[in-house]
Amino acid sequence: MDRIYLDHAATSPLREKALEKMMPWLKDGRGNASSAHSFGREARRAVEESRETIAALIGAKPGEVYFTSGGSESDTWAIMCMPSCHCVTTAIEHHAALNAFKALEKRGIRVDRVLPGRDGAVRAEDVLDRVGPETGLVSVMTANNETGVIQPVKEIGEKLRERGIPFHTDAVQALGQIPVNADSLGCGLLSASAHKFGGPKGIGILYVRSGIRIGNLIYGGLQQRGLRPGTENPAGCVGMAAALEEAVEEMADEGKRIREMRDSLVCLVRERVPEAVLNGRAEGRLLCNANIRFPGIDGSALLMRLDMEGIAASAGSACTAGVVETSHVLTAMGLSEKEAAESIRFTLGRENTPEEIRRTADVISRIVHEMKA
Repeated sequence: MDRIYLDHAATSPLREKALEKMMPWLKDGRGNASSAHSFGREARRAVEESRETIAALIGAKPGEVYFTSGGSESDTWAIMCMPSCHCVTTAIEHHAALNAFKALEKRGIRVDRVLPGRDGAVRAEDVLDRVGPETGLVSVMTANNETGVIQPVKEIGEKLRERGIPFHTDAVQALGQIPVNADSLGCGLLSASAHKFGGPKGIGILYVRSGIRIGNLIYGGLQQRGLRPGTENPAGCVGMAAALEEAVEEMADEGKRIREMRDSLVCLVRERVPEAVLNGRAEGRLLCNANIRFPGIDGSALLMRLDMEGIAASAGSACTAGVVETSHVLTAMGLSEKEAAESIRFTLGRENTPEEIRRTADVISRIVHEMKA
């Protein structure tokens, strides 16, 4: 029996084009990009060409793009290293941002968290109303990792740029799924991670707009202008650039195909299980995401049954070390803990097929009716 992977929000398969670009550096990556000899210069060229490619794809200058180990480091750096007495964020951020803000609170920094509506989106005016003269950072994710609901970051970013207040957006789920342009969003800082759009794990970026003053999270040598030191990873850099380039090129056509499959999954499930509910608004969400609640069904038990059938989905964020816990996103939206525990996240990707979607809906229907019985 072929397995079906519907957990692309957790991680996506490595693209062939990215792997091809990475292989020479994985097999014979002798050059340190900080070395002056020819091997080092070759590594430096690969890193900088990758930086230029990524910068062009997100509407940035190459000098504004810093390579990191991934989205968690990028979020932590952006949040922990901006001087501030007061921060504004939302109650539905990724754990990387949530826990960074908790760490700031232990330092005595005040943090306001804005709740979303039942549709999964925060209101821009609710965020902006919390901003005051002491606010040093506002952080709102571009699209939520559990519901896929896209947040009003452009509206928030434009207003904050007018007021001269630094704005960070976690674009980890959005980049490669929807058009993301750092300049037009009005953000001063933007986080992204390669493995969400078919790049390798362990590499990401933090965009820092020219003029934004940010401190160091990591200390070491003078790599990346001394702000993010450490030996560069040419294989990761070229893999991220190649994956993002391909994701952006195919975004329109592939997005349409994935949306059709996602909508088909929701429709088929609701035909067979009429009480099933889509969490968050139907429009204004990532095309790959369907977060569905099955009233009266234990979500963790349903996940295990699906896994036994060869179907991979999730209960939400993959950043809880395999622990199934109540979704802070769904409870912030107004769902009870019981309702949140009845929810499953399905996220589709480029290798999924309509046949897999039909099979998934059939299996869900059978398991849910068995569990009810």
